[in-house]
Amino acid sequence: MLDRRRFDVFFKYLFRVMSLSSVLALASILVFVCVQGANPFISSTARGIRVVPERIEEITVNGTVYRDHTTFIHIPPDTGTITIGFSNEGISGTLEVAVDNAEKDPEKALRFTMAGEEGEITYPQAYTWTVTYPGFLPGMSSKIHILLPERPYGFFRFITGLEWRPAYDKLYGILPMIAGTVIVSFAAILLGLPLALLAGVFLAEFIPPKPASIIRGGIELLAGIPSVVYGFFGLMVIVPWVKEVFRPPSGNGLLAAALVLGVMILPTVITITETSLRAVPDSIREASLSLGASRMQTAWSVVLPHARSGVMAGVILGISRAVGETMAVILVAGNSPQLIREITGSIRTLTATIALEMGYAEGRHNEMLFSIGVVLFVLILVLNGLILLVRRKAEVSA
Repeated sequence: MLDRRRFDVFFKYLFRVMSLSSVLALASILVFVCVQGANPFISSTARGIRVVPERIEEITVNGTVYRDHTTFIHIPPDTGTITIGFSNEGISGTLEVAVDNAEKDPEKALRFTMAGEEGEITYPQAYTWTVTYPGFLPGMSSKIHILLPERPYGFFRFITGLEWRPAYDKLYGILPMIAGTVIVSFAAILLGLPLALLAGVFLAEFIPPKPASIIRGGIELLAGIPSVVYGFFGLMVIVPWVKEVFRPPSGNGLLAAALVLGVMILPTVITITETSLRAVPDSIREASLSLGASRMQTAWSVVLPHARSGVMAGVILGISRAVGETMAVILVAGNSPQLIREITGSIRTLTATIALEMGYAEGRHNEMLFSIGVVLFVLILVLNGLILLVRRKAEVSA
């Protein structure tokens, strides 16, 4: 026979190892995200200037020859002059670049001098210069890209900036997205919380057990519906309704997102509220009824205050669901990274920014998306902490 004691000891240590592994994995993820998120504010994108040739067979950079090179050519820091010679399909030329390392404006940091084949100098995006030499066919031109290192981005500028233009201007202000996340989350709570409380009290206190179990099953089914389905419903039903009633240029905006999120948080808050109310001892209800209180007075003035802790837990989970929602918001919010000025105006949330741009972001842009993730994590902690503080003060005053 199997030794029961050894069996218990084995599973005890197995659970400990699994718990420790889970904690370490979670800690590793948090450390990785935090390190990636902090990197844009403490270091530059590169130590020095980088040169990238495109469709050039042979290029010489400060005396070093590169053949069919398509990756970065790193220039040592504090280099004052970059001399570039190239030859490609009968085209040859020399490009001399004077570097002003003390200049903070990237548009003024480089001065170009050409010899031989004349190229077109452009500034397609911040910190990037491109010299284009025409080819024999359209679209087959030879190019030399010169990438300046982006200096550490100011954290205060990141948090309070009003412009998010990561491609051309390298501006990473996320204040409109923070405001959009907070506003749409609280709007969803204001719309959904009263209905959720009423439904929870009704299920727990006024409906017989059998009908309540049927309704409860439907509510739990709503909790299992994927968020993209809610978003599609909002896109097909709520967005046209908003556009027809309020006559904005587009129905995608704050109001549509708040309505969709308000519906999405209902199952969570209703379920937790009902469970908390049912956990209140029947003796408390009987004591209230014996004193002459009605069922309605007992439910609202006696049972609900006793279940305050559980109800607040449901509110916290509802806010966390609203703040962290992505797909449904992307479909109905409009996703314009600008400060909201009207109830039907387009907004973008922090989670939507990460989901929309992570697929193509690179370099500093990619690191900034990790920074947004850290800000979102801190924002949820702050909101939950404020709710817990309000609950504690309410309990003390009671």
